Amino acid sequence: MKKITLAVLFGSREFFPGDLVIDARKQMFKALDLAGINYIALDEKVGVHGAVTTYAHAKECAALFKQHMDEIDGILVSLPNFGDEKGIVDTIKLSGLRKPILVQAFPDDLDKFDVANRRDSFCGKISVCNNLRQYGYNFSLTTDHCVYPYEESFKEDLKKFAGVCRVVNGLKHARLGAIGARPNAFNTVRYSEKLLENAGISVLTADLSEIIGPVYRLSDSDPAVKKALEAIDAYIPHEGVPSEALVKMAKFKAVLDQWIRDNEITGTAIQCWNSVQENLGVNVCTLMSMMSENLIPSACETDITGLLSMYTLQLAGDAPAILVDWNNNYAAKKDECVLFHCGNFAKSYVPNACMGNAKILATTMGTENTMGTIEGRVVGDKMTYARVSTDDVNGMIRAYTGEGKFVDDELDTFGARAVVQIPDLQELMHFICLNGFEHHVAIAKENLAEIVAEAFEGYMGWATYLHS
Repeated sequence: MKKITLAVLFGSREFFPGDLVIDARKQMFKALDLAGINYIALDEKVGVHGAVTTYAHAKECAALFKQHMDEIDGILVSLPNFGDEKGIVDTIKLSGLRKPILVQAFPDDLDKFDVANRRDSFCGKISVCNNLRQYGYNFSLTTDHCVYPYEESFKEDLKKFAGVCRVVNGLKHARLGAIGARPNAFNTVRYSEKLLENAGISVLTADLSEIIGPVYRLSDSDPAVKKALEAIDAYIPHEGVPSEALVKMAKFKAVLDQWIRDNEITGTAIQCWNSVQENLGVNVCTLMSMMSENLIPSACETDITGLLSMYTLQLAGDAPAILVDWNNNYAAKKDECVLFHCGNFAKSYVPNACMGNAKILATTMGTENTMGTIEGRVVGDKMTYARVSTDDVNGMIRAYTGEGKFVDDELDTFGARAVVQIPDLQELMHFICLNGFEHHVAIAKENLAEIVAEAFEGYMGWATYLHS
């Protein structure tokens, strides 16, 4: 993914020391460089050492930001002193930017409360935030009300804000591919395209026949098929899987990859149960795993809002996410449960995985028609879960998120699987059931819940439950 670029807006007020801006710029730019974040800011020869004080300064800064609008992912407002709240909101308004905003203020030192050195940024930050609210801008705050850029808490603030920017900007331009109809038995994955479109999230559809039809017209020697087969061979061990099944998977991948390119698809949700097995004679779990590993997430059972949940976690952590079933209790441990899918987990979650078959489906459809799953267990690690759902009755989008950890407790079963420990799991399950959420949930191997909750509730306007 590309590096985050922030528009950095320094504020200053005429009767506070302007010289403080000079050192503030050096500190802030160093912190951004260390964080791997690009930035765009006024030249120090403009305004008050590059800070906005007047309406004229605001117009110059806004013009600069507007010139780089397509590059900018978020806005960082920095207050070396009290700052001019009107200059700051005027700059944002004139720039036309509707991006996440982080407000930071420099602290005063006890030995520098004289006229030449006092900042009063503690107070100025309140005024800036008041004006942002008046003008209708959503914004984020640093952990500490006042903080130097070199402090550890601010480094974490930047990391979190970068994740928020990725989520908000990514979701507002998402193009999700629904491959096939919702399986008839899965009412749980119903969703509203219109509510998603209203949030900037588009859903593009393809009937499964539009993929499987071209698959049967491809020859085994087609270059795209050969390339896809080589990618499958390199991705995961597949001892015992018939070559005929591998070729079918390669053809499906070749056709689907082209559809994704043609439509500039962000991620896919596939009708994998059970039409693919019936009409093609394979499982496409491995192909879905490969897409997710390559940051084009892929969800089971045409679960579009499950896919959206995966994509959110992928954006938040800049790494693959997976979709699982909340599947089983773990003996008598009330804060543990089993996560499971046939399995389409990204390979980075199951490093010792191999290709197998969908054993549950095989009981009715035969082993020969269900080859292509990922078999393996997620190793112990930290974990975030998230779920988005369209509440069609109330005309809104809702979500929940929280954190836990993967644990290595004994688990003798098959498929793609994990055991997780989540504080107050029983309370979480009550919330999920009482609020009609789906049985699928997206998972990431990082602590990302605060990023997700802030992006959803603070910027997308979605009612979000953060399970603590």
